[in-house]
Amino acid sequence: MLKIINAVEDIENLFMNGIFKLEYWNTYMDSLLPNHKNLFLDDMSQTVTTGGFTFENDYLPILNAVLLKEEKRNKAIKSFSLVTENLNEKIYKTFGKSINATIMLYVGLCNGAGWVVNLDSEQYVLLGIEKIIELDWCDTKAMYGLIYHELGHIYQMQHGVLTREYKGSDSFLWQLFTEGIAMYFEQRLMADDNFFHQNVNGWMNWCDANIYRIKVDFNNDLANMSRSNQRYFGDWVNYYGKPDVGYYLGARFVQWLNKRYTFDEMIHFDISIIKVEWNSYLECCT
Repeated sequence: MLKIINAVEDIENLFMNGIFKLEYWNTYMDSLLPNHKNLFLDDMSQTVTTGGFTFENDYLPILNAVLLKEEKRNKAIKSFSLVTENLNEKIYKTFGKSINATIMLYVGLCNGAGWVVNLDSEQYVLLGIEKIIELDWCDTKAMYGLIYHELGHIYQMQHGVLTREYKGSDSFLWQLFTEGIAMYFEQRLMADDNFFHQNVNGWMNWCDANIYRIKVDFNNDLANMSRSNQRYFGDWVNYYGKPDVGYYLGARFVQWLNKRYTFDEMIHFDISIIKVEWNSYLECCT
């Protein structure tokens, strides 16, 4: 079953005279996730030690904004409440199985707007309100994307197989498939095959019009694809001026697979099946 935690109702306790205090946050995090605050502190420390960021210049303004931007904070809290309402029942009704996880809206250390971690053998979807406010992902559409997508990965982990050790081109083809599964999970819960939380400024229409080019380019790029040169996964990458097209392509690929396989069958696939089906998908018209 899902456990829903809203840990941002009394965020004033993390500030003194409008300034975020790390020592107050340490106490706050100890109350939420005892013995795990170093996970967040270490993540921040690794970023700071690269030399490109400092706590005072890069972290503190984002954290202070949580208190200052009350309207956005309240909007995010309302969206969180709406999206998680009756979510257990919705997942079970749609997929016939439940997910065991905790979804927590909290004040993090800029670790991520949506972050999935395994703590004490339990799955957590951690939603950092400071990053949600910074990115202006406070509305319900963005919150659906943050929560449903990560739950899609957890569903595959708990009821199928999510993590498989592949290298090179196989690893990126597997990523395309698993991100497609998570996108499809979102779409099923939304009852909309065209729901993409990335869809702003005509993004989906552009992808629909260019799907043949996207899948051929992705296939051609596979042989030499690396984390540093891939242009398909992430809002920071650029494929002909568009971010996140890998999520679009993965969703359309899984939709195509679903014509012949059930969702529960697909989440057990390995790369050998994916390769065969991917080659068939390349040859077909979409």
